This record gives sequence, structure tokens and C-alpha cells, in this order.
Amino acid sequence: MLIKKSADIPYSEITPQAVYLNRRKFLAGIPAAFLAGRELLSPSRRSLAGTKLPGLAKSPFSTTEKENTYDLVTHYNNFYEFGTSKDQPARNATHFKTDPWTVSVEGAVAKPRKFSMDEILKLAPLEERIYRHRCVEGWSIVVPWAGYSLSALLNQVQPTSKAKFVAFESYWDLKQMPLATEDKAFIRFPYVEGLRLDEAMHPLALLCVGMYGETLPPQDGAPVRLVLPWKYGFKSIKSLVKIKLVGSQPPTTWNMATPNEYGFYSNVNPQVDHPRWSQAKEQRLPSPFKSTPTQMFNGYGDQVAHLYDGMDLKKYY
Repeated sequence: MLIKKSADIPYSEITPQAVYLNRRKFLAGIPAAFLAGRELLSPSRRSLAGTKLPGLAKSPFSTTEKENTYDLVTHYNNFYEFGTSKDQPARNATHFKTDPWTVSVEGAVAKPRKFSMDEILKLAPLEERIYRHRCVEGWSIVVPWAGYSLSALLNQVQPTSKAKFVAFESYWDLKQMPLATEDKAFIRFPYVEGLRLDEAMHPLALLCVGMYGETLPPQDGAPVRLVLPWKYGFKSIKSLVKIKLVGSQPPTTWNMATPNEYGFYSNVNPQVDHPRWSQAKEQRLPSPFKSTPTQMFNGYGDQVAHLYDGMDLKKYY
């Protein structure tokens, strides 16, 4: 009898946790011959959220603060492709198809290529990193993310001397995301973001494939996203499909929508208010009050402040 180790099982062959737990009830009600031909059982048509990620190493980058609950983090989301209210993504992203999935890395690189999710999962050891996550709206949470430094992926394609910035693009498909139009969400699609190359190569910049020891739920950016703990949450782009290394500062979605409110850098800074509200304090969910003092760089100043030496952070907000 051949027993596969977890590291040898392709992403497309993993049974989603919800399907596994309900398999007997599910199979009892429908003839197996009928099920065999249905899209629901096709590995290429299902979302693989809620699958355990074995062998996660504990990261020294983690905070010791109390984590928020899985239920809160998966039901209070900003993901405009699935709705602009916090509760909409959990409802509307349920059937989001995330397998097969590829991420194209291109531009000013010596070895452009496309990475499958199998390749992404095996590229570097996965770590659990408990990061603070601060939203520009003023609320914050603490989440045990899973992944590894984005630099591990970028090093595979070998950035050239022409690469100064990194542009990111999210998946966009109106068939799956009917609310993702400018007239409904008030932003342009596909969602795009960007970093300076040294920011992208910083060890804290996380290429994230899971949270709470499992693969990402659709509403939290499945199957792969960024997590940038020293920046406001909208910089942590979800459902990545393209990464392009470029020579000049790339456009970013919220900066295009409202440039006086959302700068390119968007580092957490209690001294630079949003034009419509103060950033001095934050609401640490589930608290209903903005009573927690906001920390410069969201508390990660010791690690990242040197990236901005000599910069006017009120000008480059």
C-alpha cells in the first residue's frame, strides 16, 4: 500500500475540510454514478479553503499579542470584488474557484515564469507568523498567517538592475465577481498594488497561503495574497495572479481612486491623519471603541524604519 506524505500531495488533490467532514451525508443522498460527472467533485473546479497546512514552523517575527478568533477574521472583511460591506465577502465568495491557480512573475527579471500553487507551497518552508493587521479605517486585528517571505519567490526569477518597484495584480472575473464593477464598488478593477523593491524584499513582507494553520478562505484572499504588517491593510493585496518588476512607481487602486487620501507608501503612521479621520488611535476588534494608541509602522518600526531614512513621511504618506 502506497501512503503519500503531505509534502507529496498536489494542491489539486487535497480534499477541502468541509467536503471531507460531510462526505458520508453528501454521498448518502445522491447516487455515486451521478456524482462522478459533476463539477463539484472535479479538482479543477473547487475551492480548497480550510485544508490543514502541516509542518508550520513558528516564526520569530510573530507578536505575542492575543489573536482574534477565526470567526471574526473570516466574517469581517474588506474584499471589494465580493462586496463593499464587511459581511458580504463571506457570503459572496463561497463558490470562488481557486484551483487551478497560477501566479505570473514577469518584467525586469532574468527568469520570468508562472508558478502553480503546488510550486508556491513547496518553494520555501511555511511559517506561522502572528501579525498585527491595521486597516486605514481605524480597526485592527491579530492573525496567525501562514507563508514565507516574498523574497523567496522573487529570488527565483532574479530581478535585474532595472527593477526598482514591484507591481501586483489581483484576480478579476465578473462571472465569479459580479459586484466587481466601478459603478458598484467605486474603484477600478482589476485591483492593483505596488511596493518599492526593497520593501518587497524585506523579510516581513509575507507571501501568504493560509491562516490559523489552514489554507486561506476565499473571503480572506485565497489561495495566495500578500500580508504587509507595517502598512495599512489595503496594501496587502488578495488573490494574486500577477507580479511584475518595473523601473518606475506603478499605479495602485486606492491611490488612483482618491490620491489625497491613499498614498503609495501607506505606512501606518499615527501622526498623519486620513483627511476624514484621525489615525492616532485604533479600534482593536472586537472592541467597539477606538481606544488603542496607534503605533508607528504598526509596531514594526525596529524592523522597517530604516527603509524610509531621510524621507518625509507626511509627503510620502
